[in-house]
Amino acid sequence: MTMMDIIIKNASELITLQGPNRPRIKKEMNDLSIIKDSDVAIKDGVIVEVGSCLTYPSVKEIDASGKIVLPGFIDPHTHLVFSGTREFELDWKLQGMSYIDIKKKGGGIQYTVERTRKASFEQLVRESMSRLNTMLCYGTTTCEAKSGYGLDTKTEQRLLDVSGYLSENHPMDIVSTFLGAHAIPEGTTVEEYMDLLLKEMIPMAASRAEFCDVFCEQGFFTIDQSLTILEEGKKHGLIPKIHADELNDTGGAELASEVGAISAEHLLHVSKKGMKRMAEQQVIGILLPGTPFCLMMKDYAPARQMIDTGVPIALATDLNPNCYVESMQFMIQLACFNMKMTPAEAVCAATYNAACAINRQHRIGSIEKQKDADIIILDCPTYQHIPYHFGINHVSTVIKKGRQIDPSNYHTTY
Repeated sequence: MTMMDIIIKNASELITLQGPNRPRIKKEMNDLSIIKDSDVAIKDGVIVEVGSCLTYPSVKEIDASGKIVLPGFIDPHTHLVFSGTREFELDWKLQGMSYIDIKKKGGGIQYTVERTRKASFEQLVRESMSRLNTMLCYGTTTCEAKSGYGLDTKTEQRLLDVSGYLSENHPMDIVSTFLGAHAIPEGTTVEEYMDLLLKEMIPMAASRAEFCDVFCEQGFFTIDQSLTILEEGKKHGLIPKIHADELNDTGGAELASEVGAISAEHLLHVSKKGMKRMAEQQVIGILLPGTPFCLMMKDYAPARQMIDTGVPIALATDLNPNCYVESMQFMIQLACFNMKMTPAEAVCAATYNAACAINRQHRIGSIEKQKDADIIILDCPTYQHIPYHFGINHVSTVIKKGRQIDPSNYHTTY
């Protein structure tokens, strides 16, 4: 009998997420395909068998009695690589200042851009590596990483190169997105920056990124400008994503549907028409409840209405200097308490649908034969316990591509 590398035994709930090989919608998001008191056999980085009472010999056996086993969390929207935190903005938020007010006062994206431009490759690696270690500790095994804090070709290239280096030198897999269209840099006209984006930055990003994103919002990039950028990205092989309808209803959801985007992200003010179009085109809505939480906003994305309309929903942290959080467990909790998602919907959105949002569902996002063994064990009796018992880290074991990792002891230096 074949010797396994790892056997996970006696899981109280094995949350497999087995199902259709496409984004889950509506009632499908509540079907986690749970197997009680079950085992998982792993060899050479992949899942070999899933079932009860597996009898393979193994190099290592992990007893998951009383615990739940599920796919590693996937974070499909982060701004991982940056330098320059903005904790001073909290006082301004407490005074009632809006995102735009803070930008005008000298905070916001431009503050981080100035510090990121000054940061060396080595510094960006060190700072981003620390964030990755925390994410891994909280059960994230794959993440998307956007550029966007450079706003010039040289720095945007550095950010994408850092993401590539990290993906090769850290256990987590990192999927790169070009977000040069994050803001208009100071001292540059819109026309000048659009010309730079289209003629220089997108061609540079084509060999370094998989997706092209744009911040389509009042005061940033218009619908027409966003369309031009995303279409140019498509010519260079970059799949469209879009920051849509975060601060206002700008029609970003409709644009995402028109341009064939894999996802529209934020969506706090998405219209009914936008939801309907996204559902028709199966554009994944990536919801980021940490952002309105940290901005102290009363409005969250209308997740309940979006799910009922048929929009496939994923969750993400939006890790960035304005929303400094690495925990997908916290996103599940916020999704339940502030967006009225069920615990099952939130787990699906943080695993399988999140994998679909970065085009990785064929390898990760569910526990099935021949998929990557990206698996986490949580010290919870049921999956409902994740949002129920909040404010702590439930993860007891992280397995990435078949290798057990102790994130608390994982340290990598450049």
